[in-house]
Amino acid sequence: MRLETRWALVRFLITFLSLFAGWMLFTWSLDPGSLVAGIVSSLVVAWFTYSIFVDESEAARRAHLPRPHYFLVYLVVLVFNMYVASFQVLWQILRGKINPGIVHFRTRLKTDIARVALTSSITLTPGTITLDLTDDHLVVHWLDARTTHSRYAGELIKDIYEKLLRRIWL
Repeated sequence: MRLETRWALVRFLITFLSLFAGWMLFTWSLDPGSLVAGIVSSLVVAWFTYSIFVDESEAARRAHLPRPHYFLVYLVVLVFNMYVASFQVLWQILRGKINPGIVHFRTRLKTDIARVALTSSITLTPGTITLDLTDDHLVVHWLDARTTHSRYAGELIKDIYEKLLRRIWL
């Protein structure tokens, strides 16, 4: 089997498994009819979209499948930061002391999926919204802009997330 054929098969399997996992999460049913419908529809959609879903340059397993132990730590940190930030935002609003601003900074993450996870984490944390992601450059609206210096702002906003994501997705 040629190398290109193997990579295409890996990309197809990653696409199929992702689609079927999504099917299972949305239907939450082990009914045989539902399982068959999920498998068939996931196979058909994966056949037509695997080249779009998984870019040929990112077909390596580590680019898409996270390391589970770091992923669990990341989820705990994310939920904790979401709660802490929500109380901080509430306190700032009640005091009437907000300092909104837009900051630009870069990320050192290499894979697209890790960058999307970073931008989603920033947006899920109250007080920050990712406005744009272009390659490794992020534009973030920050409710409490303590600085406009790009490197320092990046450290304050993304530091813990980026460190964990670099271990999850190489």
